Amino acid sequence: MSATPKRPLGPEPTCAPPVPNPKKPDLALPPKACDAHYHIFGPAHRFPFAADRTFTPHDAPLADLLALHRHLGFERGVFVQSACHGTDHSAVLDALAGLKDRYRGVALLTPSTPPAEVARLHEAGFRGVRLHFVSHLHGQSPDDIRAVIRLVAPFGWHIAVHTMHDGLAEHEAFIRAIDAPVVIDHIGRFDIADGESSRGFQALRRLLDGGRVWVKLSGVDRLSDTPPCFRDAVAVARILAAQAPERILWGTDWPHPNHKHVPDDGVLVDLIAEIAPDETIRRKMLVDNPAALFGFE
Repeated sequence: MSATPKRPLGPEPTCAPPVPNPKKPDLALPPKACDAHYHIFGPAHRFPFAADRTFTPHDAPLADLLALHRHLGFERGVFVQSACHGTDHSAVLDALAGLKDRYRGVALLTPSTPPAEVARLHEAGFRGVRLHFVSHLHGQSPDDIRAVIRLVAPFGWHIAVHTMHDGLAEHEAFIRAIDAPVVIDHIGRFDIADGESSRGFQALRRLLDGGRVWVKLSGVDRLSDTPPCFRDAVAVARILAAQAPERILWGTDWPHPNHKHVPDDGVLVDLIAEIAPDETIRRKMLVDNPAALFGFE
């Protein structure tokens, strides 16, 4: 597969582009496997980036994403609205228009988003809202977060939570009180140097024990202190896969915005076999769990 990164119009990109020719994975994915976390950017001449964005990516349009999925073996996927597009969901809405049977979306909303807009997004295939507890992506206040949760409650959406460092420990009580399915993005992005004793990792394990929290075992490349093998992060992901196999998901995080060392997506797919060595658990993570959470047929 070959994809040439495209330069957006306007300011120079502040992020590296994705790897243009990822390896073909050795791991064969099961039918209906789902990439549960990735973004599309632009093309900027058609879908401009938000004026208040905190980063400028290279264009990473739908055609490149679909080519990547064919190359890796994914038949389903979940578009996660990017902060660089803000609350303008035009790019994802355009993508979902022809893919609604196999693809879903996760939105970015504010308390001022009209309920009619949420209904429009739901009809298009959105099934969750992402909440940022991180300052570099316009982190939201607790009151705003509560308002957004109330806004999507009538639609039964899940709440995706993005934290870093000790964020899960600091917000554990708040997350536990959310009356909806909660999905922790990228293993909580805790400080891997602290290993299993990390406050964030321990909070994540407690939250998983509560029965309503899910976790995306994506982003091992962001957590790891041992690139390019990512053994330290793969080890903790394996622990979580064994702890809550019925509430784990996996995603590429393509095209890996704000990443210092952009990983090869084919290498990441091969790591799935190490995260979930048991084929039954692997099928849950890639097929059964996404079908249940995102409402695939």
